[in-house]
Amino acid sequence: MFEGLKADIRAIRERDPAARSNLEVLLLYPGLHALMLHRPAHWLYKKGLHFPARAISQFSRFLTGIEIHPGAKIGRGILIDHGAGVVIGETAEVGDGCTLYQGVTLGGTGKDTGKRHPTLGKNVLVGSGAKILGPFKIGDGAKIASNAVVLQPLPEGATAVGVPARVVRLKGKKVEQPLDHVHIPDPVAQELCKLQVELRRLRERMDQLEQDMLKQDVQDVKEKENNDETI
Repeated sequence: MFEGLKADIRAIRERDPAARSNLEVLLLYPGLHALMLHRPAHWLYKKGLHFPARAISQFSRFLTGIEIHPGAKIGRGILIDHGAGVVIGETAEVGDGCTLYQGVTLGGTGKDTGKRHPTLGKNVLVGSGAKILGPFKIGDGAKIASNAVVLQPLPEGATAVGVPARVVRLKGKKVEQPLDHVHIPDPVAQELCKLQVELRRLRERMDQLEQDMLKQDVQDVKEKENNDETI
């Protein structure tokens, strides 16, 4: 426990320029307090003592504004910066060295059972307000921009932005995904095009039916003439 605490304090000192001393971090950083309370809560949860584990979790939420389910697996060297509004679900996993900013959600979609929440690899950075929803993995060293909504796995070293999130960089190299602001598909035009195709098909069918009827009329006339000649 103490080794984990030291690693968390060291991570804050290294990554937060506002942190001036270990004592300041220990006494005044809510992200660290949330992690300190989560570790005994997680231990109790694994022992099957769910009620006291949830009680500690709820007290931590009241104290810090950070909600970490006691079932979540949290690594060492984690920085939860500011932390207000951070939510980490029951089956979420956060690897060593990750950084989470305020408003981050590691949640589920409500459509899965068992493993419902994401797994973050090592040294993942998640910007403020980002949402990662679903039981998939975010690769080591990935970066997720503020307010992005991630709904699918991200490879190692990826940088993702947007709603839904898309990869724009991979291991420092730009991923070419040009966004054409001029030639964006028009859904109304697409539906009109479909109607025109269907109308053309119906017209061809009607022309074929008319030709068949004309041929049948001609054949009927010839048969009638033949019958008249026979009589």
